[in-house]
Formats: sequence, structure tokens, C-alpha cells
Amino acid sequence: MNDTTFTRGEIISLVVRLTLVSAVTFWSVKWIINQIDPTNKTKKKARQTAEAQLKRIASPIPINELNDYEMMIAAHLVNPVDIKISWHDIAGLDNLVQELRETVIFPIQRKDLFSDSSLTTAPKGVLLHGPPGCGKTLVAKATAREAGTYFINLDLSILTDKWYGESQKLAAAVFTLAVKLQPCIIFIDEIDSFLRARSSSDHEATAMMKAQFMSLWDGLITDTSCTVIVMGATNRPQDLDKAILRRMPATFHVPMPNLAQRRQILSLILQNEPLSDDVDLECLAKLTEGFSGSDLRELCRNAAVYRIRDYVRNEISTNLNRARIGSGGEGDIYHDALRPISMDDLKFSFSKMRESKIHCGSLGMQSRIDLD
Repeated sequence: MNDTTFTRGEIISLVVRLTLVSAVTFWSVKWIINQIDPTNKTKKKARQTAEAQLKRIASPIPINELNDYEMMIAAHLVNPVDIKISWHDIAGLDNLVQELRETVIFPIQRKDLFSDSSLTTAPKGVLLHGPPGCGKTLVAKATAREAGTYFINLDLSILTDKWYGESQKLAAAVFTLAVKLQPCIIFIDEIDSFLRARSSSDHEATAMMKAQFMSLWDGLITDTSCTVIVMGATNRPQDLDKAILRRMPATFHVPMPNLAQRRQILSLILQNEPLSDDVDLECLAKLTEGFSGSDLRELCRNAAVYRIRDYVRNEISTNLNRARIGSGGEGDIYHDALRPISMDDLKFSFSKMRESKIHCGSLGMQSRIDLD
């Protein structure tokens, strides 16, 4: 057997070659994986959006201190200055607004008054629940603007990833980014779709993501100096996991508007619109029992559209007459600007929406009968 000996230079050369081959192989494999990753373009776009957003809002943390996962979450970051919704845009919820100010906003704005005791700090979890269309999302945005906190409008779709373990890292990035930006509100709309009651039929990745989310949430609760609030909105609070309800001690019900509240909502929606003298908001408020704030806005929008339709029809009719008679002279008909919204417009819009509601209710009842 021949003894093979290597000189010091040959060993070093061999190690260098192996290192270069390993590095080239690593980066080649990584490049190939990135190319075949269907979410690669989405991640790049999210990073570009996040960089632009952080620069525009003068982020208190340098961009290079955020990892790729935090940058993806930062793409959904909203500066409170950019939030257009304020308390003035919400009508009929004066008691709720006052409770939110005292429970959530004051402890954030006046930390000097609430820092003496851990019992007086802002809650780490706030739940807004009630029927659809009653303003839960508007209340959350107005709260962030009033408190002057950064607002992460969390899109749950970005927390799901095809690669094992990526969802947990994204869930962790939500909290690490919020802590770096604090004070910050993490808002989850339709929170029941994400943090519903756990069961044995849950997918392993989903169960792990929920566990990671709740574990990190507990970290916020135990740190009294941290000003990060998780705010959720749902119309099905009974579907939420009990562990989630425990982490959201501040619970506020946003109900369907009563007569007085409907009157206030209609007045707010129509305050800058041209109205005829015959418009009676009190009568309209009585007619719209069972309508949510969103329904009332749609009713008024439809009524405003009717006057535009009338104007267009009259203009088309006028143009036809001009074509028959010829331009100029007595054939020219003068038209004023758009007419104001009339009570007939509002009543007609109401009748259309009521028919739609009755029809949808009949379809829902029929589907339940069919299922039975």
C-alpha cells in the first residue's frame, strides 16, 4: 500500500476548493428555490411596499434592522396620520367611544398617570363584537388615530406559507415589529376565522401557528411596560377560542343602531349632500328599523345615484330633441345642475333594499329547509 501524503499548501488548496464549491452549491440551490417559489414575487413586492412605507412615515427604527419577515408585515403598516377615519365620522356610538377613550386611549396617551400600577395599564387585548355593518372596523381605525399609535392591519393571508415553519416565523414577526414600533395596535378583522376554537381536526401547521401567536401574546401581557394592543373584530364571538377570550379582557359590543342612532347616522351621512326641503330624516329613521350603519350608507348612496340617472336621461332626451329640431334657436333647452336628493329618492332606495333583504332572507330560509 502506498502512503499518500499532502503538503500544507495542498491541504489549504483543497479546503479552499471545497469551501468555494459548497458556497456555490448553497447559493445555487437557494436561487433555484427562490425561482420555483410561487410567493417570491409577492415577497419582493411586499418588501418594496414596506420600504416605501417605512421611509414615508419616518419609522423610528432603521430598515436594515428589520428581517425579511418583519418587512412583510410592515407592508401592512399604517401611520395614524394617514387614517382618514375619526370619531367625527362615527355616529350613534357615543357611549362606546367614551369607554374606549377611558379604557384604551388614556392609558396610552397619559402613561405618566397610569404607570404607578400594573392594574391601570392599557389592556393588551380588545374585542369588538356585534352584527355585520355596525362600524367595528371604523371604531378600530378611529381608536388608532385618536391614540396616535401605529396600526398594523393584519391580513391573515400573509401568515400562511407553503414552507414548513414559515407561518410561525411570520406570526412572530407581527409581535417583534409591533414591539419595535410601540405604541402599536395590531388589528385583526374577522378574528374568528383565524383564532376560532381549536379542535383535533385542525391542521398541524394551523395549530402550531395559533399556539405561537398566543404564546407571543402572553409575552405582551406579562410585560407591563409594553404598549402593544391586539384588537379584534367579529360578528361571531361564540366561535372564538376560550384562550383568546381570556387574552381580550376589554370587550365591547357594537349593536344594531336604534331609532335615535339611525337618525344620527343618517344626519352624518347626508350632512354635506344637497337635500330637498321635503327630506324627513326622522321619518326615514323610523322606516329603516333593522338597518345597520352600512345599510343606511348604501341606502343614501343609491338615492344620490338616482338623481344622476335622471340628469343623464334628461340630457339624452334633450340631445335627441336637438337632433330632430336642429341646433340653435328654440330647440336649445337649458338644464340646471344636478337636482338635490329628494324624499322620494330615499324612499325608493329604501323599498329596493327592503325587497333585497326580504328576498335574501327567503333564500336563507329556503336553504335551511333544503338542508333539513
